[in-house]
Amino acid sequence: MTATVVWTEVPVTDLSRAETFYTTVFGWKMQAETTGPEPMLNFAADTGAIGGHLYVGKPGAGVGPTVHLALPDTVEAGMARCVAAGGALVSEVIAIPPGRFAYATDPDGNSIGLFEPRRG
Repeated sequence: MTATVVWTEVPVTDLSRAETFYTTVFGWKMQAETTGPEPMLNFAADTGAIGGHLYVGKPGAGVGPTVHLALPDTVEAGMARCVAAGGALVSEVIAIPPGRFAYATDPDGNSIGLFEPRRG
């Protein structure tokens, strides 16, 4: 069986602030989900698939896993948007065969990777 990540959950203290951060940095349209016991915001893909969501919870503040998320443009542009939206940079740009990325934290301290896939 192939190992396939199908879902990720990111705990945040303020859904509205987190929605602003993630839509600003990654250019996403978040999809509100209110059918469960607690409201959440889904990461909606162009294909209609859901890759995860934001929910009100206790963030890891730098001690949880790092979720690497694809940017719509360059890692440098994503880094600038991250800081402007209240996040913090943790590393310089790192080049790897599939692309380039930088470590950062969202306003709640969740560790994220700002990933620019290799083009062409």
